[in-house]
Parts: sequence; C-alpha cells; structure tokens
Amino acid sequence: MQWKTHGERQIYTNQWVNLCLVDVQQPDGRRWEHHVVRLRHLAVAAVVNEQREILMMWRHRFITDSWAWELPMGLIEPGETPEQAASREVLEETGWRPGPLKPLIYAEPANGITDSQHHVFRADSATYVGPPTEKNESDRIEWVPLAEARAMIDRREVVSSGSLVGLLYVLMDEAAR
Repeated sequence: MQWKTHGERQIYTNQWVNLCLVDVQQPDGRRWEHHVVRLRHLAVAAVVNEQREILMMWRHRFITDSWAWELPMGLIEPGETPEQAASREVLEETGWRPGPLKPLIYAEPANGITDSQHHVFRADSATYVGPPTEKNESDRIEWVPLAEARAMIDRREVVSSGSLVGLLYVLMDEAAR
C-alpha cells in the first residue's frame, strides 16, 4: 500500500533542519498533512584496530541530557561523499586518521518522520595524527574491546542509532570471521 504525495511546504528551515508539512493521501483515501523532518545526511565510521578494539568517544548529548559512547560521525558537507565525510569526522573528532574505509551498512533510522540517511563505514586500521581539532565533541576517546560492546549496549552505554547500527554490524562481521 503506497501513500500518494500531493505537495509539500516548509514550515521552518535552517542549515541543520527543515520542518515540512507534506500533503499525503493514504491508500484508504484519507488525505492530511504529515509532519516531515528533513535532515542533512550522516556519515559514521567504525574503526577497528588489530587488537579487535573499536574507536569510540564518550560524550554528552544535551538534548537527552545523557552520556554515552559513540562512534565518530557527522554531517556530510555539500560536495563531499559519505566516505570523505566519515574519514574527516574520525580525524577531527578523535585525532586518528582512518585507514581505507569500506561501506559497512546504510540505514534510515526514523523513516516514518525523517529522511535522514546514515552511511556507515568500516576501517581496519588508523594512524594517530594528534589531538582532535574538534574540542567540543567528547570527554574521552578510547579504543574499546569489541568483546565488551554487547555488555555496553545492554547497559545503555551506547544509544545513538548511528553508533548502534555500526557497532552491531561490526559485531556480526566479527562473528562471521
């Protein structure tokens, strides 16, 4: 059953988010305006080293007033590929330059309300370049043993969708090896 779109109007817009009302018609004929949040797309990097550790950041998110571990991630800039954005974000946020990145998984974390796309990549090496240039991203940057990842998720120490998708996919990859 496919919904039909008859038009869209922006209610609010800035460089980060666009809030729109979309005139939709459901298969049963009901027609109404659905709120849609249009966001810039996100690149995420799961960087794993030879010791089977993953590069993570301990950070606070003011919106939910919570602390959690996250993978390096950020918005894809205009003219930038998702892979370039993932590499740039790792370097800026952690001070580590990732080795070759390969696509890991693609996700749309809340596609009933937003068009946000998450492009998740994996690198199996990284070189330390120096302190992160993004000073406001995290309190700690650590290589976390993959063996501890499941327990961290169970304790809700990893909660962001981009981090969960990337971390769980890496764990599946590791189990298949």
